[in-house]
This record gives sequence, C-alpha cells and structure tokens, in this order.
Amino acid sequence: MHEAKMPEAWRVLRIQSELVDGTERLIKLGPAVTVFGSARLGEDNPYYQDVRKLGELLTAEGLAVITGGGPGIMEGANRGAFEQGGNSVGLNIQLPHEQSANSYQTTSLEFRYFFVRKFMFVKHAVGFVIYPGGYGTMDELFEALTLVQTGKAGKFPIVLVGREYWQGLIDWMQSTMLEQGCIDESDLQLLKLVDNAEQAAQLISDYVRAEPSSVDVDDDSLLGWMA
Repeated sequence: MHEAKMPEAWRVLRIQSELVDGTERLIKLGPAVTVFGSARLGEDNPYYQDVRKLGELLTAEGLAVITGGGPGIMEGANRGAFEQGGNSVGLNIQLPHEQSANSYQTTSLEFRYFFVRKFMFVKHAVGFVIYPGGYGTMDELFEALTLVQTGKAGKFPIVLVGREYWQGLIDWMQSTMLEQGCIDESDLQLLKLVDNAEQAAQLISDYVRAEPSSVDVDDDSLLGWMA
C-alpha cells in the first residue's frame, strides 16, 4: 500500500515493524562506532581513503562500524571494516532518488523512516565519527550533539575528521553561538576536532577502555527522545 494512502493505524504498525526488525537484526552487534560523511566523495578523494583506514582501525579494536550504507564516505568506512573481517553494518534509507547500498556490508538493513534509522545509529554507538559532508551529515552531527547535551544519550565522543573542512564551523560556533549565549563552553567541549583516522580511532579506543560501561545503552532514554 502506498504510504500516502495508508491509514494512520497501519502506518504506526509499519513503523513498529521497522523498529522491531532493526533491533532484532542488531541485537548481538555489541559496541559500535557510527560514521557519517558525504555520499559524493568517491574513492579518489583523500577522505575516502582516510575513512577506509578508520574502518580498519576500529575493527582491530573489536568495534563494529555502522554507516548509512551508501556510497562515498559511507562506503569507505564499511569497506575498511569489511576487508578486515569486521562487523560492517549499513542502515540504508529509501529515498525518492534511489541510493544503492554499497557492497561492503556484512549486515544490511533498509528503512523507510528516518527516525527509526536514527535510533539504530545511536543504539549501539560508543562514538560518532563525522567526515566532511552536506545537509544529511550536518543533521546527524547536530542531532548527536543534542542527544548528548540533553542526556538522552551517554556522553560518547563526537569526533570531526578534517580540520580544514570543519574549523570554520567551530570558529562560528565559538564566535557567534557561544558569544551570544546560545550554547555554553561545556557544549563546545562535546566536539573533538582531529586531522585523520588514526587520531579519531585513538579517541574512541581511549574512551572505550576508560568507560567500559559505555557499551550499555539506555533504550528508555533513546525511545523517550524518539517520542
């Protein structure tokens, strides 16, 4: 049945089915790092090669890698994990202009609803690593910051890779958002800015070793955020 013609009650059931299926598919995944970035940066881009290295490093630490399942940065992260024999998860989304799933996924899920997919991005996360990207990447970045700021998710690392790309945003947040009282200094500290995959992986591994309880997820808080 087409979504626009579906009765509200049936739409709720479809949402529920996505939530249940995603939870069941990932229930044994364990701690994971969610990686975001542009679908438009292909294999010849230095950030693609860097995030591929990140996937390798995270796998070596026993961490699963989760992405949006598409091309570009997502493919690079999945590829690095896949080639090292790790858990490489793609949470694909149905879009009006179809985006094909990359071929480096050991677990591939498809979602109709963005917010169910967003829940899955956070559920097993012990860190977010964010490479250069567009609107979708910015959406995930600020959503992660909001979840941690409001206590709906644990205070896991949110790491930006690519100083040249992100420094202007950090400067604006400090000179405008902070200066005008829209955020606090502690809010700025939620972000870590690094140059490459090695530095990002080190931040994540240091956090996991120092906070072993970080692998436990408070589903009630996350579901409360969804509601």
